[in-house]
Amino acid sequence: MMISQREVIQRGYQALVDALGAVNTIRFIQHFSLGQGNYTEERYQWLDKLTPEEGFGQIEQANKNITDKELNNYDEVIDSL
Repeated sequence: MMISQREVIQRGYQALVDALGAVNTIRFIQHFSLGQGNYTEERYQWLDKLTPEEGFGQIEQANKNITDKELNNYDEVIDSL
């Protein structure tokens, strides 16, 4: 059965409160701030300086630097569900 977006949000908040308590739920939500600046404008400042090949090269290099632990850092969270 499909539920509304509002119901998903309400259930999500309730799940957080049930799992973390009210204070820690607030701490968790505060972690996701809106940030600052204009991402669209700022990304062109650095993105326009890269060729597609350079960008893909940076992605490939970053992927090579990821450790097995970092790659699987959510396993314990998933296992606990």
